[in-house]
Formats: sequence, structure tokens, C-alpha cells
Amino acid sequence: MELKDKVVAEIKKIYDPEIPVNIFELGLIYDISIKDKNVSVKMTLTTPNCPVAESLPKEVKDSIMQINGVEKVDLDLVWDPPWDKSMMSEAAKLELNL
Repeated sequence: MELKDKVVAEIKKIYDPEIPVNIFELGLIYDISIKDKNVSVKMTLTTPNCPVAESLPKEVKDSIMQINGVEKVDLDLVWDPPWDKSMMSEAAKLELNL
């Protein structure tokens, strides 16, 4: 399994506390790039006022750091483009009956 696949698998274990779907399928992860053993993640939240705005990015970063072979994680919380329901995967839309 490649490092990026491991990162995605780890992110899929993290759920938005208000929505019963993991944050990857929700479309909150905009980009994952890996150079050597350094992982860069661009992510957003469903709203800037999200109650987990402090804890969720830290949880993502900490989870990725647990992966064997990862030395550093840079996580950017971005708001452009703003998240909307169209960014969810088909699986997430089915789960939420959308």
C-alpha cells in the first residue's frame, strides 16, 4: 500500500461529529500531497463556525502522524472554495439520503 493510500485510509476513520459520514467522503479534504516522508493536506470544514474547528484539523494531523513512514504533516485549513453538498462522494450522499 502506498503512503498516500495509507493517509486516505487513516482520514476515512475520522467522522464529522454532526454528520455520520467520514470527512474524506464528505469532501472536506481538498488535497493530499506527499514529498518524501512529508504529507501536506488542504482541508476545509462544513462552515467556518463549525464546533470542531479547533479539534478536527488537529485530529487529522495527529492521525496521519501515526502512520509508519510519515515524518511531518503540514495541514492547511482553507475556506476557498467554500464547502457545499456537491463536494460529497456518491457514497456519502447515499448514506445521508441526498
